[in-house]
Amino acid sequence: MEHTTDIDEQSLIDRITAYIRSGDRKSAAAAYAVLVKRYSPQVFGFISKMTDNQDDIKDLAQNTFIKAFNNLTKFEGRASFHTWVCRIAYNATINHLKSRKSFFVSIDDTDIPDDDPNDDYFSTGSEERIEQLEAAIDLLPPDDQMLLHLYYYDDKPFKEIAFIMDTDENTLRVRLHRIRRKLQGMITA
Repeated sequence: MEHTTDIDEQSLIDRITAYIRSGDRKSAAAAYAVLVKRYSPQVFGFISKMTDNQDDIKDLAQNTFIKAFNNLTKFEGRASFHTWVCRIAYNATINHLKSRKSFFVSIDDTDIPDDDPNDDYFSTGSEERIEQLEAAIDLLPPDDQMLLHLYYYDDKPFKEIAFIMDTDENTLRVRLHRIRRKLQGMITA
């Protein structure tokens, strides 16, 4: 008999959805626990990049996995389960933060080249510039911080970030460009 912990992601998802469709939610939940165990550290880390309240992180992560379970039969496989569950976590966290009346900026859809001259300003520098940059990033809305983190730290391609943040790639390019200009202005001011 095959252990559920050894099974690949898509086969496990297929098995869980088969259990759900047959009405065997107990077996579905037991198999789903494997996915939760696999991806909990990433989801907790992902959410903690947008909020540092430990109670909120736990609640948002739990709600993310519950929502993913309840919608697993709708999972189309256009992205990996990890990316899909991060999108759910992102939306849940942003909605939570908006309910706390956080400030978010809307941007227009404009083309911006990938080779932004502001990159050079941030890529090299003294310890003091790095500290200034980190302090400036902390002042940005969580949504902008997440974009920076996904692009620079996690080295995610725009296509995957666009899926997670539920927007198009050009909008992300524009937004990233504006964030870099904003950070440069904050540091030089």
